[in-house]
Amino acid sequence: MSPRRTIFRPLRAPGGASAGRGARLRNAARQARKGGAPRFRTPKPARVVAGVKSAVGAGVARPTRYRPKLRLRVTGGVLVVLFAMLFLRLWDLQVLNAAVYKKAVLSNSIRTVVTQPLRGEILARNGQVLAGNTTAEEITLSRLGAHGHPQVVGRLAALLGIDAKQISATLADSRYSLYEPVPIMINAPLSAVIYIRQHAGEFPGVAAKLTSIRTYPQGNTAAQVLGYIDQITQQELTSPAYKGYQAGDVVGQSGVEATYQQWLRGTPGAEELEVNAVGQVVGVAHTTAPKPGNDVVLSIDLSLQKYVEQQLASEISALRNSVDASTGLVPAAPGGAAVVLDPQNGQVLAMASFPTYNPSLWVGGISSSAYNALTAPSAHHPLLNRAIAGEYTPGSTFKIATATAALDSGLVTPNTYINDTGVFTVPNCNTAAGACSFHNAGHEALGEINIVTALTASDDVFFYTLGFRFGIAPSTYGQTPIQNTANAYGLGEVSGIALPGEAKGQVDSPALRLAQHQVAPKAFPNAGWYIGDDVELAFGQGETLITPLQLANAYATFANGGTRFQPQIAAGVRQPNGRVVQTFAPVVAGHVNLPASTRGPMLAGFEGAVQSPMGTAYYPFQGFNFSAFPLAGKTGTATTTAHHGQEPTALFVVFGPTTDPQYVVAVVIEQGGYGTSGAAPVARKVMDYLVAHPIGPAHVGTASPSRSPSRH
Repeated sequence: MSPRRTIFRPLRAPGGASAGRGARLRNAARQARKGGAPRFRTPKPARVVAGVKSAVGAGVARPTRYRPKLRLRVTGGVLVVLFAMLFLRLWDLQVLNAAVYKKAVLSNSIRTVVTQPLRGEILARNGQVLAGNTTAEEITLSRLGAHGHPQVVGRLAALLGIDAKQISATLADSRYSLYEPVPIMINAPLSAVIYIRQHAGEFPGVAAKLTSIRTYPQGNTAAQVLGYIDQITQQELTSPAYKGYQAGDVVGQSGVEATYQQWLRGTPGAEELEVNAVGQVVGVAHTTAPKPGNDVVLSIDLSLQKYVEQQLASEISALRNSVDASTGLVPAAPGGAAVVLDPQNGQVLAMASFPTYNPSLWVGGISSSAYNALTAPSAHHPLLNRAIAGEYTPGSTFKIATATAALDSGLVTPNTYINDTGVFTVPNCNTAAGACSFHNAGHEALGEINIVTALTASDDVFFYTLGFRFGIAPSTYGQTPIQNTANAYGLGEVSGIALPGEAKGQVDSPALRLAQHQVAPKAFPNAGWYIGDDVELAFGQGETLITPLQLANAYATFANGGTRFQPQIAAGVRQPNGRVVQTFAPVVAGHVNLPASTRGPMLAGFEGAVQSPMGTAYYPFQGFNFSAFPLAGKTGTATTTAHHGQEPTALFVVFGPTTDPQYVVAVVIEQGGYGTSGAAPVARKVMDYLVAHPIGPAHVGTASPSRSPSRH
């Protein structure tokens, strides 16, 4: 019996795993030496019953490890990245782009409100204030107060005596800033101001404060020249001339106030208001003070202006209450104008227009009733400056152009005599083309006369003849010799005076007739030009229209020897402290050829008009001291066929002293009758005043002792 072999088996750990790790490694090594790959048995997955792993037929499973340190590291890394991003963002906000974001924040919390400067004053040539400033009580209402307390609108309306709808409309007006109280009444009654202050609880959002307003210490004086101010319109805001202006700004709307707006306005200031999230003002961040406007010194002499206005109004009143002996009619005399010029430089010394008005009506906004009264037909247009915008048929005052053209062209000489039989008949006239016979206005017959007598007596037949002779010889004298001379004098031409609303007028001509017919064929059925039109043109009738300023400037041109100046209403501009900013030098607008052979006979005729018993203005100027102050002048009586039974327009112009002309006075009165009785008396009184009160030079840089206290 062979010996019994003892077999040793490796013990297995629970779960079937070999207890000898080294045996597996040795086995693997042997396989590697033989060239085979080591064989490892993949343990079967353990079965779990009721949370306990089974060890039957399987090796023991290794438990899953829990690694908290890894999770902490990942979380920490994420937090580091987040904090890094936050830091970079804060660095961007607070360092890199701090200025940009600060500006953005401020723009959302700061509102800029423009503060208006004190308007410059308008002064007469000697420094008297024509338009100044004063303080007045202004009642305002905030939109927030009205929104939170709707009943305050009705209470305020009842207290001020205005319509509640008007207040509501004012609050809704976009011209007012959203961040300032809205002005409800300027220059409010003191009783209303006191009541509001004593009963503040009843008027939430209502306040009364002092503000600056325009004042006119001379009343109606030079009203149309000064003009008025009002809030800027939407149309003006879109105009390049008002670039930089904002809704709610006050600007000149007429007269000097409008023309010299840029000088008078000053430089606006600004307030930077701090507002909260709902738009309420909580403080003022910064303030830039406004700079007051400059003063404009006019060429007008205040005392002379007042006197001219008084005489014009007095004469019109007298005409309305008298019967014209020549016509048997009572002149309606609805209006008139007078101008006084310095013929040596074109300065306007006085400019009157009747009827007139008080410009204070516009302060704080004109009422509907006051505006309706000013614009009613029965008021005869007081807002119109008739001196520059009134257009009138010149009548015999136009003979200055015809006489100049006739003498200068050689049509006649001082020794040419024409037989005045009292009527002029156009040879070979066709009555279908118009009138053929023309009479003297007074039906007189002066016989053989030259141009001197014709001007002195304002003879019509003499000038009818001149018009006819020009008309039949266009190849010799041109198509429009009289018109050309009239334009050279400034008749039918804009004078260029620095005032808005100037009318151009017109001088009758073939081109004008054709243009009128093309625009309104029913009103102007005749488009042609006939010899009778040349006749009418020569003595200032037909379609010719001129302004009183043009009339004065034409005779000023003749008086100084032929230099036509642009009329000037302002002498200069100065700062509130009196320092001169700018002076306005004379501006030459044109010339008229007036050699001695032309000017001499005409001057003699104009002198005769006021000094000779044959003169048409002899009686109004009786008693005047011509030896000390020689004068020359011309009457005009412009009839109109459009209104039968209506008095003609009265015109008169005078200048002197003829040896060294200093003054030209032109007067026009609508439907005032004959020039000698309707207009000449005013000019005579004005000349009397000028002789007794000579006008000195304008004082642009001299401060006035009567300055408004609000300016200091």
